[in-house]
Amino acid sequence: MRLEGFLAVRTAGGQTARATAELGSVRLLLANPSEHPSVATLPFGDRLTDWSLPRMHGVLGLHRHVVRLIELGDVSYVIKELPDNLVEREYRLLRELDDHGLPTAEVVAAVTGKTDGADGMLVTRHLDYAIPYRTLLSGRGLTIPYLGERVLDALVGLLVRLHLAGFFWGDCSLSNTLFRRDAGALSAYIIDMETGEQFEKLSDGQRTLDLQIATENVAGGLLDLQAGNQLAADIDPWDVSMQIDDRYRNLWSELTDEAEFAPGETFRIEQRLERLHDLGFDVEEMDIVDSDGGDRLRYVPRVVEHGYHRDRLKDLTGLETTENQARRLLADIMAFGSELQHQRQTAGRETGYPLRQLAENVVAVRWLDQRFEPLMARIPREMFAKLEAAEIYHQLLEHRWFVSQQRDADVSLDDALDSYLIDVLVNAPDEILHVDDDPELAEIVAQERSFQSDDTPSDGEDGDL
Repeated sequence: MRLEGFLAVRTAGGQTARATAELGSVRLLLANPSEHPSVATLPFGDRLTDWSLPRMHGVLGLHRHVVRLIELGDVSYVIKELPDNLVEREYRLLRELDDHGLPTAEVVAAVTGKTDGADGMLVTRHLDYAIPYRTLLSGRGLTIPYLGERVLDALVGLLVRLHLAGFFWGDCSLSNTLFRRDAGALSAYIIDMETGEQFEKLSDGQRTLDLQIATENVAGGLLDLQAGNQLAADIDPWDVSMQIDDRYRNLWSELTDEAEFAPGETFRIEQRLERLHDLGFDVEEMDIVDSDGGDRLRYVPRVVEHGYHRDRLKDLTGLETTENQARRLLADIMAFGSELQHQRQTAGRETGYPLRQLAENVVAVRWLDQRFEPLMARIPREMFAKLEAAEIYHQLLEHRWFVSQQRDADVSLDDALDSYLIDVLVNAPDEILHVDDDPELAEIVAQERSFQSDDTPSDGEDGDL
């Protein structure tokens, strides 16, 4: 949908008006206009630094361009000013990333063609429950064990997934990435593709270059935090950044390397598939061919996609989660199914009429109706600003285990929920943070600015936070 010259917007009285004075002759390209109708009412004809709107915030972090976050109803959007060519390029690449099912922010709109030659704007939907790396790695109120390892695994996993899909990032860094909790681990999301490009297949040289850029950028980002006394004490910038290459190559090898086996060793294929599933990947195609002489077979994974457990959980329950959250919930569904089966076997012995085993999809629906949704319904609504439902459920399972250990007895989820809410969740910070509402974050931002170089662009071009 392309709107040029003016936009039709709704006034408070419901009448249609033309916002020619505000928008001039800008061109607005909306990706999903029916899902984001309010975006069209924003004053795109003005420079972003001139906007003065209610519920508008800065965005945590240092940026090359002016960036703002604005809340429209129940949805928040991130708006970034860029030259028109970069707006169009990043709009295209973010949509292509989404089409490939890669973790990224949803692109909403592109604004170009301002008559005064001013920069255009890119609008993306704010990623709920996302944690910027500067907040995450400072350890500020967030309890994530082995934090440096978790960040490293998430970033390497993201880079491998991009390369498998033929995307060259060109600027892999912590500042171009957002993180979300994922059942004790972290998931990484790419939010900046200004330097990226997609190819049919990346060469080894392209992948190596991206790895080198990632290593240098991550080291620089961590050292910057360390210089400002904002890095958790147990994270060593050089140790973390130097591990990127090895971890990347190990994961890439497991996902793509050829392997040979004897004709009677087909179990090795199942073992390989199980390892890939454990990593969260699934294989849609695999080539199996005879090697020279016919006494050995060679197999090569051809289509490797991430999200094996996530897709299974969504098919069974309709829940949309991250990969590790899905893995944990599927394990709980299996345990719930075992409990159901035990109850049915007991009932069968008592009545003399054995009951058949329930199908997996039936167990999943009963788990959703009898366990997951009733527990979530007991949690005060405002608590979901702290964590999303799947992450809360994961933490509840962890909490129940610890309480059971302390009491040396099994504790039900219902009983564990009471102490979890009081002892854990109520004191946890909201993971949607705005500097405007948080004096402590504002102080961190002020410290960050003191470490910027003298030639950093001013007037907000390095980002009001």
